[in-house]
Amino acid sequence: MKYNNIKKVVLAYSGGLDTSIIVKWLQENYSCEVVTYTADLGQKGELDSAKKRAKKLGVKNIYLDDLKEEFAKDFIFPMFRANTLYEEQYLLGTAIARPLISKKLIEVAKECGADAISHGATGKGNDQVRFELSAYSLNPDIKIIAPWREWNLNSRDKLLSYASVNNIPVDMDKNNTAPYSMDANLLHISYEGKVLENPWVSPSEDMWRWTTSPQNAPDKAEEIEIEFSKGDPVAVNGKNMSPANILEFLNNVGAKNAIGRLDIIENRFVGMKSRGCYETPGGTIILHARRAIESVTLDREVAHLKTELMPKYANIIYNGFWWSPERLNLQKFIDSTQESVNGYVRLSLYKGNVIIEGRKSETNSLYNPDLATFDEDHGVYDQKDADGFIALNALRLKNRVKN
Repeated sequence: MKYNNIKKVVLAYSGGLDTSIIVKWLQENYSCEVVTYTADLGQKGELDSAKKRAKKLGVKNIYLDDLKEEFAKDFIFPMFRANTLYEEQYLLGTAIARPLISKKLIEVAKECGADAISHGATGKGNDQVRFELSAYSLNPDIKIIAPWREWNLNSRDKLLSYASVNNIPVDMDKNNTAPYSMDANLLHISYEGKVLENPWVSPSEDMWRWTTSPQNAPDKAEEIEIEFSKGDPVAVNGKNMSPANILEFLNNVGAKNAIGRLDIIENRFVGMKSRGCYETPGGTIILHARRAIESVTLDREVAHLKTELMPKYANIIYNGFWWSPERLNLQKFIDSTQESVNGYVRLSLYKGNVIIEGRKSETNSLYNPDLATFDEDHGVYDQKDADGFIALNALRLKNRVKN
């Protein structure tokens, strides 16, 4: 939608090709002041260059916020409490970042008196939906400029040509070509485009920026221990750490041991299938560890209900409804289940594999070795009781055959 009388706009700015072009495009097409907002979500390496590029493009008001701890504590960890996977695979590293960025865009727009916010998400993707649904949930009256739905720069070649004409620098990969479409943060790195658009073609090894390949990973397994409190990891190898520091530590140890590579075809909310490759080392480790500690601390029916609700919860986040009443209410249930999820998990990491070596909870374990044993159970379980249990459960099955 084309708006009139826009004097100031806050742009979600990464410093990459698309958002750098958008700065110039907004200045030209809306004749407005552009304020850039860059969220430090742990992407590393891009932040200083983003600030420099914004200055070169004539931006005077540049925001750069360190959001790593807020991102981990208030977004990633609550999501992890549900053991969330979209379509049973994707750990939602991009999707979970969008509601936080949108929240900050709304806050900055109010602070600096902007008329609108803007983003660099394409008209084909999920991120446009995530950004805008989040923004409207927080400020129903906000104006949103989505350049990809207005301009005619609808191909990579046109973008590169526009950048060349306007002296906008373009980062190149090792082969001196434009890089993959990527998103990086504390939780993951994602890759789309280029050869990945053919689902039969394997990505080259030099695409991966974070994780070691299984072939080159250490030949000896590395063992770690994670402590959980109310469902969240709070310490690794006996050392208490903040949420962001825990993720960073697990990212490093996981990446070294080839943990967390993923190549999937996913169903976008807007209706198409798309291929994405992901590196999520720390998140993959936490997911395995969380499942292990829940296995000894959660009641059976509560655990099963959580498992049934997880795909719905994952869809809510993937589709951009983080701030919706259904997610907020579902989160209350999920969080209530985590009061008893306290204890320790011991894991070994080896060439892309996360292996559970042990789990224990000194305060909330529901695992009773006297009940589970194949040795003498000292009278805590009468095996004859199973006769009636089986008879009652078989009643409808027998009746069905007889009739």
